[in-house]
Amino acid sequence: MIESQLSPKLVQQAKAGGYWHSKTLLDFLDEVAPSRLDKVAVTDLNSMTGQATTLSYRQLLRLSRRIALGLAALGVERGDVVSYQLPNWWQFVALHLACLRIGAVTNPVMPIFRHRELTFMLGLAESKVMIVPREFRGFDHAAMLREIQPALPQLKHIFAIGGEGEMSFEKHFIERRWEQGTPNADQLLAERRLRPDDVLQLLYTSGTTGEPKGALHTSNTHFANIVEIVKRCGLTAEHVCFMPSPMAHQTGFAIGMELPLMLGSKIVLQDTWDAEVALQRIQDEGVHFMMAATPFLADLTDHSALDKYDISTLNIFISAGAPIPRALVQRATDRLNAHIVSGWGMTENLLVTTTRIGDSPDKVFGTDGVPMPGMEIRVVDAVGHVLATGEEGELQSKGPSNFVGYLKRPALYGMDGEGWFKTGDLARIDADGYVRITGRAKDIIIRGGENVPVVEVEQMLHRHPAIQAAAVVGVPDARLGERAVAYVTLKPGHGLTLDQMKHFLEEQRMTKQYWPETLNILDDLPRTPSGKIQKFRLREMARGENKAD
Repeated sequence: MIESQLSPKLVQQAKAGGYWHSKTLLDFLDEVAPSRLDKVAVTDLNSMTGQATTLSYRQLLRLSRRIALGLAALGVERGDVVSYQLPNWWQFVALHLACLRIGAVTNPVMPIFRHRELTFMLGLAESKVMIVPREFRGFDHAAMLREIQPALPQLKHIFAIGGEGEMSFEKHFIERRWEQGTPNADQLLAERRLRPDDVLQLLYTSGTTGEPKGALHTSNTHFANIVEIVKRCGLTAEHVCFMPSPMAHQTGFAIGMELPLMLGSKIVLQDTWDAEVALQRIQDEGVHFMMAATPFLADLTDHSALDKYDISTLNIFISAGAPIPRALVQRATDRLNAHIVSGWGMTENLLVTTTRIGDSPDKVFGTDGVPMPGMEIRVVDAVGHVLATGEEGELQSKGPSNFVGYLKRPALYGMDGEGWFKTGDLARIDADGYVRITGRAKDIIIRGGENVPVVEVEQMLHRHPAIQAAAVVGVPDARLGERAVAYVTLKPGHGLTLDQMKHFLEEQRMTKQYWPETLNILDDLPRTPSGKIQKFRLREMARGENKAD
C-alpha cells in the first residue's frame, strides 16, 4: 500500500480550508452521468490503425466496470500499481476509471520510454500489470515488455492493445463479459472503490533534469485544483475539451481527462501531434477549450493552413509548463481569436497560477498569472528569507493541490513543516500578486560576476522574425566563469548568423553582457513529451562542443 507523506497538520489545514472536496472522479460521475449517459464521453483517432472510436458515457462506464473486474481477476488488490504506456486512446480513460473502481493506483508512463527507463519505473512501483500498445509509431512495445519482464519479479501480467493470444488486451478485458461472470460484482466494486485520501496516481516527473521521481497524488489534491480551474474558466458540461498533450503527463491527465469527465463533457483526443490534424479536430468537433505547452500553441498559431479551418468555437487555450514568450501570447491571441491563458504548474502541484480572462494585456502577455484559490506562492532568497515585491528568487508554493510525496524517496519530498514546496523555479511577484517565471535555479548563468537573465534573453530572441524557438544555457569559461550559448530553431525559409543575432539584440538595446557568445541552429530542440525544453541535454551538447573547440 502506497502511503501519503503529508503530515496530519497539513492534512488538517487542507481540509479546514474547504478546498478538499472528499470526492473521487467516480463520485463526480455518479452525480453528472445519469443525465449524460447518451452524450459523447470520449472520441479518439488511432493514428496507427486510422480507426476513430467514439464512446458515450453509458458505454465508457460499462467498459470501465468490465476492465475493473478483469483486473481484480488477475489478483490486483487495493493499493497495487497498474501501469500503462498508452497514447491518447480511449483505453487510457477506461483504464483509469477501472483502477478507481478497485482501489488501484494509476501509473501512466510516456510512450517514448524504453527498456532502461521502464525497468526502473516498473521496478520502483512494483507494478503487477502493464498494458501497452502492440505497436506505436513503428516500435514493438509488446516485445520490449517481454524482454524486460524477467528483471521485474512483481510484473505478473502484460497485455497489448491489438495484441494476440494471452497478451491480447481485447480478449481479456473487453470480449469477456466479466460483469456477468463475476459473483457479487457490485459488492466487490463497492468495497474496493478508491477513497478520496487514497493515493490515486503515481506519475514520474517528465525529466527536464534527467532524474525521474514518482510523484504521488490523491483525489483530494487533484480536485482541489481542477474544481478551481473550472470556475476560473467558466467551463460547463457543454464545453468540448481537446487534448493533444499526452495524458501520461499531468496536463493531459488532469485537464484532458479528469476535468471534462467531472463535468460530463466531451473529450476529443489526439495521439500524435500534427498541427493541421489538430486544426481539423478543433473544427470538426467544435472544440471550446484546450491546454498544452508552448510548442503546441506556437505550431497552431503559425501554421500555414490556419485560415483553411473554422476554429471559431475555440475560446480558451491554457498554455503552461514553461515560460511562455510574450510575443507568442500576443500573436496567438490575434491569430486564434481566443483567450490565451498563461499559467504555471508542475507535476507535483498541478496548475498553481494562471492569468484570468479579462485581465489587462500587460498581465496576459507579461505574466504567468495569479494563484488559484487556495494556493499561495512566495519568493525566497538562498537562505529562505521572503523577498520583497519585484525581487527575483526561488519560487515556493503552498496549498491543497501540492502532492503527497515521492514514491520510496521521502528525503526528496522538499516540503517544509508549514507546507511550502521548493519548486526549483526562479520568479518575481509583482505588486498585484502576479508571478513571472524567470527560469530554473539551475538555469542561472553568471558571466564575469554578472547574472544573465536567461528568460529575458530567450524572450528577446523569440521576437526575432527568423526564430521559431530559442533556449539559452551556460557553459564553463576559464576567464569569465561562464558564457552563454543560444540554441534556436528557425521558421521555414529563414536563415540566421551569429552577427545577425547580435545586431538584433543591439537594436533591442539589450546590454552586451547578456548577449550569447555562440549561436547553434537545430532542427528541433530536445524536449520532454509535454513540450518542456530539456536544458540538461543542451548543456551536455554545449559542453561537448566547448571541449571540441
